[in-house]
Amino acid sequence: MSPSYRGLLLDFGGVLTTRMRLNGRAFEESEGLAPGAYFHALNENPEGVRVYSDLEVGRATQEDWNRVIGGILGIDPTGLMERALANLRPEPAIVAAAQRAREAGVKVAMLSNSFGLAPYNPYKALGMWEDAFDAVILSEVEGVRKPSPAIYQRALDALELTGPECVFVDDHAENLPPAAALGIHTIHHTTDPEATTAQLDALFARAAA
Repeated sequence: MSPSYRGLLLDFGGVLTTRMRLNGRAFEESEGLAPGAYFHALNENPEGVRVYSDLEVGRATQEDWNRVIGGILGIDPTGLMERALANLRPEPAIVAAAQRAREAGVKVAMLSNSFGLAPYNPYKALGMWEDAFDAVILSEVEGVRKPSPAIYQRALDALELTGPECVFVDDHAENLPPAAALGIHTIHHTTDPEATTAQLDALFARAAA
């Protein structure tokens, strides 16, 4: 007999929202940046990597991130995170699947490595805050980020569920093994929201029965 899942953990950027890479490319175009410049600043420039990591666990503020990334890119840092995420939108198929699961009695949590909450709160801006979920687990608040096992356990604790009772969806493959080690069923969301929602609907069909 297949398991009956009672909890769903969803990543924010790239799962509950449209693809982060597409958003980043649109940001580069809007700021007149060379293709790939933004991603290089975030993922390869040592200062950019450091400030992003620090932001995610609350050691740096969003304004620190704005200043450092703006300096690396040579652009105005004022409100930079808001500009950088301006083309991000809720992913309708995933949001709808989460709503269906919740209506069936499944507990749904958002589990996100934080973009910072002030001065710009991207979660509220996209309508994804406390009322939309049974729990919101942000790395900035927790002081620990994915893929640390601790943040997955905190998500389980917040839902009052065990790992084998839950499903976790993330667009970064490296974030899945620590969740799987806790017994959580994992789904790697890639570029096809409909494929992911089909998996979710199948997994939670028993909850609705």
